[in-house]
Amino acid sequence: MEERTRSTAGAAVPLELGALYEAYADMIYRLALVRTRNRADAEDVLQDVFFRCLRRQPEFKDEEHQKAWLITAAIRSSSSLLTRADRRHGVGAEALDYLSTEDDTDDTVYTAVLGLPEKYRTAVHLFYYEGYSVEEIGRMTDTKPSTVKSHLHRAREALRQVLKEDVE
Repeated sequence: MEERTRSTAGAAVPLELGALYEAYADMIYRLALVRTRNRADAEDVLQDVFFRCLRRQPEFKDEEHQKAWLITAAIRSSSSLLTRADRRHGVGAEALDYLSTEDDTDDTVYTAVLGLPEKYRTAVHLFYYEGYSVEEIGRMTDTKPSTVKSHLHRAREALRQVLKEDVE
């Protein structure tokens, strides 16, 4: 891969796709998997994001800008993929297996999150799993912060209902 350095505001930010892939591929794949609920589609999104990066060669201000650009590209790519009628899939056990961590003893929460509508899954994933603020999620998803808050609130309510039913 070609390594280029661009300077913005006195700071040089290396543009090396191999390093970007190593740093962010897992995060992008997880986000795509949460949105698409299918491993093959998530792999397509991952590939598309890095192809876009290679093709466009965006100028990054800093590492946080790199991460935000890649997340936004993943959201747009997965949205595009999901709008195609032949790509709509149900929640697969494969998504649950990948998203679970070693110390998770109960997959109920993951199953419930994957059962949410896409806009809620995205907000929950970016807020709870990636640690972004409501304002940052709004910028990445091109929605108002108040809308993101509503998505999170509705997702929590839906999760509360689903998890309450599972306990009873």
